[in-house]
Amino acid sequence: MSLQGKTIAVIGTGAMGSATCRGLLKAGAVEPTQIVATDVHHEKVEALVKALGIRSAGSNVEAARQADIVMLCVKPHLIHDVVEQIAEVITPEKLVISIAAGVPIARIEDLLPPGTPVIRAMPNTCAIVGAGAAAYSRGRYATEEHAAAAHEIFTSFGEAVEVEEHLLNAVTAISGSGPAYAYLMIEALSDGGVRAGLPRDIATFLAAQTLLGAAKMVLETGMHPAQLKDMVTTPAGTTIAALVVMERAGVRSALIEAVAAAIERANELS
Repeated sequence: MSLQGKTIAVIGTGAMGSATCRGLLKAGAVEPTQIVATDVHHEKVEALVKALGIRSAGSNVEAARQADIVMLCVKPHLIHDVVEQIAEVITPEKLVISIAAGVPIARIEDLLPPGTPVIRAMPNTCAIVGAGAAAYSRGRYATEEHAAAAHEIFTSFGEAVEVEEHLLNAVTAISGSGPAYAYLMIEALSDGGVRAGLPRDIATFLAAQTLLGAAKMVLETGMHPAQLKDMVTTPAGTTIAALVVMERAGVRSALIEAVAAAIERANELS
C-alpha cells in the first residue's frame, strides 16, 4: 500500500499526531489535502489546518470514512471509545494504525470488522524535529504492503523498525519513554557545568550537543558503545575519574531498572 493518492486520517493532534502531519508533509510523502485531522480540542486542528494546509473533519467518524489509512494518535484510555465510534465506517480495505502504548492489537481487532488490517506502533516525540525512533508490529490481517505503508509513514520523521508485538512494551520503555531519560541527563550535565561556572545556556548547549554527537557515533560507526567509551577514556584521565563516580552512584543500574519499571507499567496498561 503506497501512500500515493491515499487519504490519511489523523485522529488526535497532540504531540505525536501533529508530528505525524508535519513529518509526512516535510518528507513530501503526501500532499496537504491527503491528510484529514480531528481532535476533541478543535483549536489544535484548526491551528494545523492554518499552518499546514491539511483538512479537518467534523468528527472521528467522518475523518475515518474519508480515509484509506486511519491513524489513532489518542491516549490509551481513549482507544476503546474511539475505535467503537469509527468501527461502523471501517472496512478491510482500510489500514488502521494505533500508537496507543500498551493496547494490544487483538483488542483493537476485536472492535473492528473481521479482516481489518491493524498495525500497532510506538514512535517517540523526537519525531517533532524529524529524529524519531519508531517500532511497529503487524496484526493478523496486515500484509507486507500494509507494513510498507507504516514504514513509509514513520520514516518520514525519523527511523523505524518492525518487531514482534510482544517486544513493543520494551520499545516503549527504551525509545518511547527514552527522550525523558536523555533530558534528565542533559539537565544534570548542564547543572554540573553551571556549578563549575559555565553560563546556563552554554552548559545546556554543550550537554545536548554532546549527547547528540555521541548518539550519531553509535549509529554511524556501528561500534559497540563500550568501544566508543574506551576511545574517550585515557589512562588516569578526567573521564575515568568521572566514570568511577557514576559507577559508584549506580547510574548504569538505575537506567536498566528504569527501563524495567517502564516495561512493567506498559504491561499493566495492557
